[in-house]
This record gives sequence, C-alpha cells and structure tokens, in this order.
Amino acid sequence: IIYENLINVKTDGSYHLNMDYFNYCTGLTMTNNKFNNLFGAPPRTASTPLNQRDMDLARSIQVVTEDIVLKLTQDLHKKSGQKNLCLAGGVALNCVANGRILREGPFENIWIQPAAGDAGAAIGVALAISHTTGRVERKPHSKSNDGMSGSYLGPYFEEKEILSTLSSLNATYHVYSNETLYSKISEFLASESIVGWFQGRMEFGPRALGNRSIIGDPRSIKMQSMLNLKIKYREGFRPFAPAVLCEDVSNYFEIDVESPYMLLVAPVLRSRLKHLTKKDSERKGLDRLKIIRSDLPAITHVDNSARIQTVDAKTNPHFHKLISAFKEKTGCGVLVNTSFNVRDEPIVCTPEDAYRCFMATEMDILVIGNAVLFKEEQ
Repeated sequence: IIYENLINVKTDGSYHLNMDYFNYCTGLTMTNNKFNNLFGAPPRTASTPLNQRDMDLARSIQVVTEDIVLKLTQDLHKKSGQKNLCLAGGVALNCVANGRILREGPFENIWIQPAAGDAGAAIGVALAISHTTGRVERKPHSKSNDGMSGSYLGPYFEEKEILSTLSSLNATYHVYSNETLYSKISEFLASESIVGWFQGRMEFGPRALGNRSIIGDPRSIKMQSMLNLKIKYREGFRPFAPAVLCEDVSNYFEIDVESPYMLLVAPVLRSRLKHLTKKDSERKGLDRLKIIRSDLPAITHVDNSARIQTVDAKTNPHFHKLISAFKEKTGCGVLVNTSFNVRDEPIVCTPEDAYRCFMATEMDILVIGNAVLFKEEQ
C-alpha cells in the first residue's frame, strides 16, 4: 500500500512523495484524512492500546525506510568511490537502518553524527564556514581522535557546587571515595537497584551516554518493565540499550566496530540466546515481550537485536570504571543505559534537575559525582 500510494522510489534511492496524503507542509499534522482512509483508521492517541494494525504499519514504514536508505548509500558509493560514510539528519537516528548499512552496505566504515537532526546540522554549518573560509585547517581522519569528544560537550558541575545544591534541597547524601564508589554502586546494581548516574559534562544530542543516565542490570528479567512503568512512565514495550565495554562488545553482540553514540543495532550473539518453547514461538503482538530471549533479557529486542553503546575508557573513564566494576562483581560487562528523564521531559542537566527527577520516580539510588543518595533516606 505504501509503495503503490505514498511514495515512488527509484533504483538509486531517489524518491517522490505523494503529497495528497500528507499535511506537514501547510498544516499542523504529519498526515491527513486521505492517509487515514487509506489505512482504515485515524492515528492512535497516546493513551490508546497498541493493536496489530499499529504494529504492522510501523513495521512496513520501517521496511520502506531501510530500502530507501540502502539504495541511497549504494548509489553514493558507486558515484563517489569513497570507503567511509558519514551520516547526519533525523533519519540517521534510525539505528536499525544504520545497522543494515554497516552489515549490508558497500562502505568499509560509517560514522553517525550523535546529534543527527537540526541541532547537529548547526555543527555542520559551523565546520563548513570554518573550512571554506580557510581559517581552520581540516584534520585527517583518525579513529582514535573523535572530534565530538564522545558527545560530552554540555555543562559541567564542580563537586563543591553539587554538594551545595544538595544541601540547599535538604537532601541526605553520602560522599564516597573513588575507590569505594564504583564497587558499592556495582553491588547495588547487581541486586536490581535502579540508579540515576550523573557525571561530568552533559551529552550533546538525544542520547544519554553515561553522564546523564539511568542504569540497571541487563540480566534482570523484570528490569525492562520496571524502568518503563516505574521510572520512565511510558509504554512497557519500549526497549532499552546496552552500554558495553568497548573491548568486550564482540563477546555479547555480532558487531566488531565501535558504536559510541548508541546509533547502531546488531544481533545478540547466538550463543547467548535462549531456546524458545512452542508456547513462546506462538505468542503474538505485545505478548511476545514476555519471552526471555537471552541471558541479557532487559536489552534484547523481540528480533534478538540490541541498540549498542560501546564505552571507551578514554572518552568516558567514569562510566567505563563502573561497568568494569560490575563485570568484576558479576562477570557481565554490560549495563542497561537509558536517559535520565521521564516521558515528555528533557534529559536532566543540573544536579537540581537530577534530584527532582529522582524524587519524582521510583528510582532507588542517585549518584551525582561522588555524592550518593538513597531514596529511603530522603
């Protein structure tokens, strides 16, 4: 239906949308009544339960998107002869399509701007002006020198400022030494505590990458629903991403490249998957979420994939130390990582933001720098 009515896609990936079905150029909605009639119903509201039609439509749009992106990249490679591909723009946040470009596309390496979209486009404009006016020399590509600094480009708060803020909020906190902090927090994580983790500079872009994150144990069979329903206050089907030690990524996932910005999806290793019973294999729709698919159930999607963030010791030493401590305690070099916010709120920026989000949810522990807060003590 999509190919026959909404879009005409050429072999080189170029496409033409039939604007009879869309309203975004002249109205306040993305689609119109003609679109609704084509698919037999109006758009679902946020409070309406998902049904099979919703899932089928979403899946079909995803398949068409992947088809276009793969054709575009193949044509670009043919015309350019380049081996490296750089992606930006809102569709570059489609990490499933990105994973297919990496696995099936013609390029040897791909790099995706972590703030792909309007915010990241501003960086491109600034760089273009700098280079074209001749004032800034272009630096040669180096895998070990990410000019985005891991995307940790936002505000930073000194320990004195953090403690002053917590005191002004009448918060009860404990200050741990570096030696104690990582070991203690990894213990709490291993006992299924949900932890707010606030460190260093805030991330630039839509993903929390270990500095403004909510973290948990990926081995827990109840962690996904706990995070969605008790912390994020959103639909229980929403998947979560694994933050994995960069050096260990191939021990858990079918990928051997870095994914520092959580923008690549890859399959979980087959050796980590569980054998499905006949009952599980026959489940349909959202009921499939009840299946324990791997030894990392909290981050394994219904298609046995995961949206991966690789954590490098140079780029984010704090988060790397925490995951390493968790690995030392449990044998697992992976943590669940989701953004430090609730639905419809931005990611927390300041210590005060973090405290208020902590108090407004069922989070167990909050770590801001070396200050540790326990919910039952507040």
